[in-house]
Amino acid sequence: MQLKVQPLDIKVGKFKVVLNTIDAKELGVNEGDRVYVKDHESLTAIVDTTEDMIAPGMIGVYHEVAERLQRAWTEPVEVMPATRPKSTEVIKKMMDQEKLTEDEIYLVVKDIVDESLSDIELSSFITSSYINDLSDDETEWLTKAMIDTGDRIEFETHPIMDKHSIGGVPGNKISLLVVPIVAANGLLIPKTSSRAITGAGGTADLMEILAPVEFNAAQIKEMTEKVGGVIVWGGATNIAPADDKLIRIEYPLSVDPHCQLLASIMAKKGAVGADNVVIDIPTGAGTKIPNVQAGRKLARDLINLGERLGMNVDCALTYGSSPIGRTVGPALEVIEALKVLETGEGPNSLIEKSAVLAGMLLEMGGVAAKGQGHNLAIETIKNGKALAKLKQIIEIQGGDPNVTHKDIVVGEHTAELRAQTNGYIIEFDNKRLVEIARLAGAPNDKGAGVLIHKKRGESVEKDQPVLTIYAEKEWKLSNALVNAQRDMPLIVEGMLLERVMDVREIQS
Repeated sequence: MQLKVQPLDIKVGKFKVVLNTIDAKELGVNEGDRVYVKDHESLTAIVDTTEDMIAPGMIGVYHEVAERLQRAWTEPVEVMPATRPKSTEVIKKMMDQEKLTEDEIYLVVKDIVDESLSDIELSSFITSSYINDLSDDETEWLTKAMIDTGDRIEFETHPIMDKHSIGGVPGNKISLLVVPIVAANGLLIPKTSSRAITGAGGTADLMEILAPVEFNAAQIKEMTEKVGGVIVWGGATNIAPADDKLIRIEYPLSVDPHCQLLASIMAKKGAVGADNVVIDIPTGAGTKIPNVQAGRKLARDLINLGERLGMNVDCALTYGSSPIGRTVGPALEVIEALKVLETGEGPNSLIEKSAVLAGMLLEMGGVAAKGQGHNLAIETIKNGKALAKLKQIIEIQGGDPNVTHKDIVVGEHTAELRAQTNGYIIEFDNKRLVEIARLAGAPNDKGAGVLIHKKRGESVEKDQPVLTIYAEKEWKLSNALVNAQRDMPLIVEGMLLERVMDVREIQS
């Protein structure tokens, strides 16, 4: 069928076209089917249908299709039905709990990367993985396929170090300390990081305050070889691209299949050529890993997968029921991290966790004797070598190496949350802290966030500030404050949680 083209300057993340229902019926295709669009270039696209958005005799092409075909739309294109990808049959096998081959898993991942699967088909893949976990062999094949369908960085110098956190703890700015500590001791650590999805600030959101973070694989290799390390946004690379596409579907479903969690972590480490990896697994109330037992199980699975991939993996089970340091939100967290590197002093939770994880990497990399990594990490902070290395990293990524914590700008609008009674802070709600910071504008508003004055176990007097909320916009501050006051994110010993009255008393 010959159809005239109507460009639609809308990005949808995959190859999609829109047909009028009259033309779709004539072609014998329904919504979600594929059509073959042929001109000088050709591609297969997923079909949307409409009764009025696109007129009969026309085909609407979204941004991705128009960009691929790259032509002026003066002549019609040939449109014909296309078959579904073979990977949809593999997904059906998963739903039927049948074992998959390595080739079948590679086929699915390649179609994910090539945008050949619809969101419904991707959702089926994720849901099947969630209900019917993949075997160890299948998880290994999934990880290798995710590595092989993207760019890889191959260093001539080894060992290559890397670090990852499972996440779920507010204020997790430790990569700003761990990376320069490790690099300052002569090891290579190309740290690709994420932006926040549900949190108040991912490592890439923080580093972006200090320097650009969007680089390709070749640039990451060159910068790492020159100064020993980088802190960049993984989403700007083509490293394990299937992962980001799966996360986009997982987020609204609120699921994170175990096999895909393992593959997601290890594929990115494998793609940067990591030899030694330390994985931080925070456990406890409010984290992704509810208890130590679950943490140990995840650690064993990560170590096992690492062995299969030729990587040495150590895992650290860490306390995750309280924020790291006293800040939540990009600018506030950067200030806190820089202060530690500049002065050698700061919150014990931030310094100790950073030193423990960096120390593990220093021991794995052979620059510290067993049991001495922590001490070397602390020394690297105290003697200023970590700060000097971070300045080198900032400079090579295009930032100002002379920046100090005093140069970082926070939101000009502030409000305090005060204690309602005398006592001790006995509990923090991590999720509520993140919710308040996000309402204040984090992570998009870099200056928004929460400063914690009193942490668990510290004494507080009535009307004393326990939190300060920062925002760049006054209306966002108002929303965050109202939310925080309605449901306090912390509990003070003896604090009234809720008053429940006798119905008869209310009626009288």
